[in-house]
Amino acid sequence: QQLSFSDLLLSVVIVPTLLRTVMNEGAKISLIGCFVQLYLFGITEALQCFLLTVMSYDRYLAICNPLRYSSLMSHRVCVKLIAISWLLALSITLVAQIPVATQEFCNQNTINHFFCDYFPLLELSCSDTSLAQILAITVSVPVVLFPFMLIIGSYICIAHEILKIVSSIGRQKAFSTCSSHLAVVSIFYGTLIVTYVVPPRNQSQTISKLLSLLYTVVTPFINPMIYSLKSADMKNA
Repeated sequence: QQLSFSDLLLSVVIVPTLLRTVMNEGAKISLIGCFVQLYLFGITEALQCFLLTVMSYDRYLAICNPLRYSSLMSHRVCVKLIAISWLLALSITLVAQIPVATQEFCNQNTINHFFCDYFPLLELSCSDTSLAQILAITVSVPVVLFPFMLIIGSYICIAHEILKIVSSIGRQKAFSTCSSHLAVVSIFYGTLIVTYVVPPRNQSQTISKLLSLLYTVVTPFINPMIYSLKSADMKNA
C-alpha cells in the first residue's frame, strides 16, 4: 500500500508538468512551486528506497526464517518500519533541499529538464553550488547506497537458502516470492545510482532526462503490473 501510494504521489507531482511541457513545448512554474515539486519528488524517491529495503527484509524472513516469520514481521513491526521510512524520507529530503532553497538565482530561469530536478535547478544558480552538490552526493549514500547494499545482502542470503532446496518446484516457488521485488529494485536503483551517485558532469542532458524518465514515469507505471503478475485475473486479461 505504501509503495503504491508513493508511486501515485510521484505521478501526481511529475506527470502533469511533463505533459504540459510536451504539449506546449515548455511549461511555466513559480520558484516556490519548483521547490515544492523538488521536495515532494525527493520524499517519494527516498521513501521508495526505504520501502524496497523493508520489503527485501520481509522476503528474507519469509524464505530464510519461515517458521518465525509471523512473529518477526507482525503488523506492529510493519507499522514501525513504515513510520521510520516516512520519517527518514521527510527529514533527509528537507536537509538536502535547504542548500538549493538558499541559492541565489539571477536572470536565467529556464530549466533544461521536464521537472524541477536537483542538479538542473543548481545549474541556474549564479552563486557557488559546490556545497550543494557535495551535500547531494553525501545524502545519496544513506538514501541510495546503504539501502541498496542491504538489499544485495538480503538477496545473497536468499539465493544461498534457495540453493539448499532440493526440489525444483520448491526452488521455483521460493524464487517467485521475490522475483517481482527484484525486478522493480533493478530498474529503480539502477537509474537512481547512475543519476545521483555518479557525478553529473559525466552525463549528457539527454541521457540524464531519459534516466529520469525511467524512475519518474516508467517505474510507477510498471510497478502495479509487475506486482500483479501472480494474479489470476491479471493473467487472464
